[in-house]
Amino acid sequence: MLGTLYAAPGNPGIAAHGQIVPLDTGDHPAVARFCEERGIGLVVIGPEAPLVAGLADDLRAAGLAVFGPGAAAARLEGSKGFTKALCAAQGIPTAAFVEVADRARGQAALDRFGVPVVVKADGLAAGKGVTVAATRAEAEAALDAIFAAPGGRAVIEEFLAGEEASLFVLANGTDYVAFGSAQDHKRVGEGDTGPNTGGMGAYSPAPVLTPALEARALAEIVAPTLAAMAAAGTPFSGVLYAGLMLTAEGPKLIEYNVRFGDPECQVLMARLDSDLLPLLLAVARGGPIPAPRFANDSALTVVYAARGYPALPETGGRLAGLDAAAASGCAVLHAGTAWRDGALVASGGRVLAVTARAASLAEARARAYQGVELIDFPSGFYRHDIGWRELARQPGEA
Repeated sequence: MLGTLYAAPGNPGIAAHGQIVPLDTGDHPAVARFCEERGIGLVVIGPEAPLVAGLADDLRAAGLAVFGPGAAAARLEGSKGFTKALCAAQGIPTAAFVEVADRARGQAALDRFGVPVVVKADGLAAGKGVTVAATRAEAEAALDAIFAAPGGRAVIEEFLAGEEASLFVLANGTDYVAFGSAQDHKRVGEGDTGPNTGGMGAYSPAPVLTPALEARALAEIVAPTLAAMAAAGTPFSGVLYAGLMLTAEGPKLIEYNVRFGDPECQVLMARLDSDLLPLLLAVARGGPIPAPRFANDSALTVVYAARGYPALPETGGRLAGLDAAAASGCAVLHAGTAWRDGALVASGGRVLAVTARAASLAEARARAYQGVELIDFPSGFYRHDIGWRELARQPGEA
């Protein structure tokens, strides 16, 4: 018997598949009461902020099955300083770093590392708290932004040369299974230029993360992390997303996310040929995790964002043509959308993700952009080069 899907806060896209409920996810007792009253069999916590705030802990304490780590384990994303310290203690390959709590120490760290250098806000920043500074002025501006907030802390790292890739695992606290790879496009502009965003597009799999490199990343980075968390009495349960830099010395950890992440989730799910629900339930219940099955196809997604993103997005812009894009074979997934006065409008920075799956990356990209071009969003923009780096390696496809 099919159950009911509830979403909070939800959006017009997921409303076509489930029931939107006006729950304040910051009110943990109210969320628990709602779940108990409706006999919810599984709670999936998607965003990082509720995980870091301990929503999973409070729901588990109420006897609910929850997919997502508790607050102590969610520090792997919630505190870059915590993760860097764990790497140092466990010998996990990562960039050299200094954690600083004031600007003077930050300046000293910049003197040590020189430029280019990476400056990160220690806490959550919706994927936009990282500055790869090519000049001292950029690095100092990033420090100013971090320390303008009360209690600001920064992690300053050496710049790692190489190519980035994302590796995912499902973990139940003691065991894990690999859950695919992807490559994100963080920068707002063509050719990976401009400021970082939450992600302007992605594709899966990431061929640059070869089977040999993936095996090294699992053995040298993921496995010791999960073992250390379990040994500390804070086992990790959920999806662990390792952002990797593939250097000349091998894969090194850039950072962890404790969620599927956007837009990587879209391309992973497009390739998943297993039923997702048994996988999530197995993790939530702490039992053996079935091996997921992924298609050999490629998937690519293009993010349609509101003008002004990642700074101040222009909201309220009307959207049309989504049905035509879906009819072309694309999955059109909503992010920052809302209904206003009977019209679908943009309500956030990243508005839509248009995803296609095909036998090759080139074909998936062609299909995704065909779908994007059918959407009418005058106050929106998107990158035209998602997948460019991998396609440049494929003869005749650049």
